[in-house]
Parts: sequence; C-alpha cells; structure tokens
Amino acid sequence: MARTPEAIIELRRALGAALRSFREASPLDQAAIGRITAYSRTSISHIEAGRQFPSRDFWQTADQLLEAGGELLTHFDRVVAEEKRIRIAELQGMPVRRSDQATRPSRFPGSPHDDDRQRDDVNRRELLRLVTATGSLLAIPTIDADRLRHAAQHPRHLDPATMDTYERLNAELWTKFAESRSKRDVLPAARQQLAALNASLNEPQSSDVRRRLCTLAGDLFQLCGEIFFDSDNYADAAHCYAEAAHVSKEAHEFDLWACAMTRHAFINIYERQYQHASPLLDGAAQLAVRGKPARTTRYWVAAVQAQTFAGLGNLPACQRALDKAEQVVNVDNKAPATGWLRFEGSRLDEERGACFVTLRRPDLAEPALTKALGQATSARRRGSVLVDLATVGAQRGDVDQLVMRGAAAVDSAWQTASVGYLGRKLTDLREHLVPFLADRHVRYLESQITDVVTASGPTQ
Repeated sequence: MARTPEAIIELRRALGAALRSFREASPLDQAAIGRITAYSRTSISHIEAGRQFPSRDFWQTADQLLEAGGELLTHFDRVVAEEKRIRIAELQGMPVRRSDQATRPSRFPGSPHDDDRQRDDVNRRELLRLVTATGSLLAIPTIDADRLRHAAQHPRHLDPATMDTYERLNAELWTKFAESRSKRDVLPAARQQLAALNASLNEPQSSDVRRRLCTLAGDLFQLCGEIFFDSDNYADAAHCYAEAAHVSKEAHEFDLWACAMTRHAFINIYERQYQHASPLLDGAAQLAVRGKPARTTRYWVAAVQAQTFAGLGNLPACQRALDKAEQVVNVDNKAPATGWLRFEGSRLDEERGACFVTLRRPDLAEPALTKALGQATSARRRGSVLVDLATVGAQRGDVDQLVMRGAAAVDSAWQTASVGYLGRKLTDLREHLVPFLADRHVRYLESQITDVVTASGPTQ
C-alpha cells in the first residue's frame, strides 16, 4: 500500500482539528455526531485526529449539525484540491510544497483567522449556488435542529414532539425528491435520516414510539428504493423495498406494507418478468383491503396489476383492473396524499395507454395517450407518453408518427436529469425501429436514442 505523504497527513490533521473545535463549541459529543452520520464514536475520534478521511457527505452533515456555516465544507474542499496538487507533483517528480491556505484551519467561534473571511464567503456563495442548482438537501437537517441534537444525545427518550419532527423531515425529503431534477441528490439526506432512526430503534422504546419509528423507516426505505429505481439500480431498489415491507409489517401499517410490495413488483414489470410481479401484487391487494378505507392504496395496486395483465397478454383482466383503479375518483373523505402514496387517478390515461401499447392495441392506446400528453406536467412524464405514442406509430407502420414522437421524446429526455428512466423506455422503442431502418430519418432517430442511452451510463 502506498505511503500517504506527510503533507497530506498534515492537511487531514488540520481539517480534523477544525471539526473538533466546532464540536467542542457545541452541545454534541463524538457519540452523538456518530449516531447521526452513521459513524462510530471511535471513527469520529479518528477523523478529528486526521487518521480517517470520510467523504463529502460526512462533512455536509457535520457542517449542518455544528452550525459551521459552510466553514467545514470550505476547508474540506481546500484539502481535497491540495491533496490532488500534491499527488500530481509527486507523480511528476516535483518537490512537494505545502500550501498555507490549505492547512489553515476553518474558522470557529474564537478563531483568529478573520483575514480569510472574504475568500471563504466567496466559496460559500458558490457552494450554495451549486446546492440550489442540484436540488441538494443540506438545509433539511436544520428543521428543529435543537430537538434533533437532543434526540441524538438521548435516543432512549424520544418524546412525541421529536417524532413529529422526524415525520416532517420525511415529508420534506419526499417533497425534495419530487422537485429535484436529479433524484440521487436526495439520497445522502435520506441515508442520514435513516441512520438517526436506526439509532433510536436500537434502543429500548415504548411500543407506540417503536411503531412510529418502524413506520418512518418503512417510508424512508421506499424513498431510497425510488431513488435507486430512477437510476436503473434495480438490485438496490429491490433491497430497499424488501426492507420497507419488513418494517411496515412490524408497524402493522398495511397500506405502507402494500405500497412497498407494489413498488417491488414494479421492478419485475420493468424487467418484463410479469409472472413474478403477479404474486407480489396479489399479496399487496390483500393487504390493501386491511388498510384504511380513506387511503387510495387498493386502487393504485389495481392500476399496477393492469400493467401486469397487459404484459401477460390478458386484455379482459387488464381492462377490469383499470376500471377498478378508476374508482379512486369516487372515494369519499380521501386521505391526503403522502410521499409513499400519491395515487389520485390523474395519470390513469397515461397508464391505460401504456397498457394498450403493451397489448399491441394501438387503436385503444392512442386516444388515451393523446389525452395524457395534454396532462403531462413534467419533462419526465411527457417523455414517457411520447415514447408510447412513438411505439403506437411503429405498431401502425406510420413512420412519420414514429419519427416525430420519438424525436420529441429524446428532447424530453435531455430536459430531465432522470435520463436513466427515459433511457430505458427509449431502449425499448429502439427495438421497434428495426423494420424501418431503411428510412434515413429513422436511422437518425436511432442515433439520437443511442446518445441518450449512452449518457444515462451503466446501471450503478
């Protein structure tokens, strides 16, 4: 193993010392920081001594917890840049000179290094601009921060107000997930929240608190699964959904449990393993019956079952499931939508059209998809409908419709950071191009689709 240069060791020691200084000026100890960041107390000690160098996710969380105002993140960025310079110099055989700026500790209450304030402010503004641009969740841990710090120090004594704070955090994470162009930006904050919940679950709790903790964990596991699913990382998504089902069962939350199983079935549907999706959805339907009548769970399960029946080539069963899903509009006193259950029927035309495309019934698919296109409220959703309309054109042998709708779908894919999801649908469309490749416009569309699929990269 290569020796770490002494200059880099000094950089890491200075960064660790800054962390320790901020911690000592706060009410948190090493164990509390460890519980929230998913590190052990010993690891926090090693980080403060410069013997362990965690990723940027750790420093984002630490900066928020210790109210460092971006100073720890700025210091970390300087250290990373200086390490890169040092290693390049070593590879080139040049003498390694340490930068005083890089080793200078970040400011903390009482620090004498105020001459660096202007440079740090510029760095902080740039960092905040990047955070805004990518939809990052650095601000989320600040919700009722004092209460969360207390919970981290006393995980055995969670009061109802703390549980309410955790619930608000979960809801905010789902909101950010819906708003973010790149869904993976939400994952670090979701992981940190899960770490805090896990720490409390590992301590003795009352039955009511434990049930609420399990419910929150089931909620967050589904969110993490959605993030992985959006990235085409189906293995990790399946693991998250399975864990969501397990803790939802512990919480006796039948709607939450049914939704976890439904999301798990989605993976089989996207991989065209409809025979594996069917039993999962049958189980979800049975659980949904035991759920709350005001929830729309059973109707969402029916909508997903329709996709499975379509994949199995069963048109009558597909239509019956779609008809049941449409009954959602008749639910009285409907419970408010949550992050893990947002089905209210607004996408039924889109889902009906997609089912008929799978069944190779373009005559039934096109009217529903045309209506859905007018309802699409995001580039991601519009792109999905356009791919289906392009497929309808291919099924009809209408090259003009195939090329026009396909090109529009490619444009939508470039407008969203969820290239993986639309890339997968465009890959399926590419199979329908083969009979028409003699047409130069179709060949050009194929090259455009290849660019999108290449940009989406391999499954992570």
